[in-house]
Amino acid sequence: MRVIIFGASGMVGHGALRACLLDDGVSEVLAVVRRPLSVTHPKLRQIVHGDFTDYSAIQDQLTDLDACLFCLGVSSVGLGEEEYTRVTYDYTLAAARALDAASPSLTFVYVSGEGTDSTGTSRRMWARVKGRTENDLLALPMTSYMLRPGYIHPVNGATSRTPAYRALYPLTTALYPLLRRALPRHVTTTDALGRAMLAVARSGTTTARVLDTPGINRLAAA
Repeated sequence: MRVIIFGASGMVGHGALRACLLDDGVSEVLAVVRRPLSVTHPKLRQIVHGDFTDYSAIQDQLTDLDACLFCLGVSSVGLGEEEYTRVTYDYTLAAARALDAASPSLTFVYVSGEGTDSTGTSRRMWARVKGRTENDLLALPMTSYMLRPGYIHPVNGATSRTPAYRALYPLTTALYPLLRRALPRHVTTTDALGRAMLAVARSGTTTARVLDTPGINRLAAA
């Protein structure tokens, strides 16, 4: 299985990359990045790319891929709708359309978020934008899945790139066992999410196209 990952330098992408590198069923991992990763591995190949709205320059490297784990994203904190839409919607759909053209049999797995609104009526800007992103991904010819995790706990070296979240994680690390017991339907880890994404990418794993935290954790434990 040849897998391409977007957002491998982020917290969620760390889990996806780790899952791929540990899985014997993955023969090659392509990471599309703005700057080279510090990680090296015989299965890993990095594609340094600057414009995440246009993949024409690397289109010839996007062929014969089996799955895309799309982890690229940004917090909506402090962002206006236009800027948030550019990263959340424009970047995602540009990648999906390029991959659909180059590797039409590819399975696209998108990390969305709990509370995403597919109706476009939510008062929360981020929920509407993610909902629109999900809807347009599902409308493409390729097979795609939306994963909607709630709280994602970083493990095995995963680190958030959002300063506010990084400041909170030392506290939540101490509380994580309690959170897991009290809110099992809303809590997962970066490693579990990575394993679930990879499991979904394998055809026939699930018939549901949108998965919440319980579904993510079930797949990760399978």
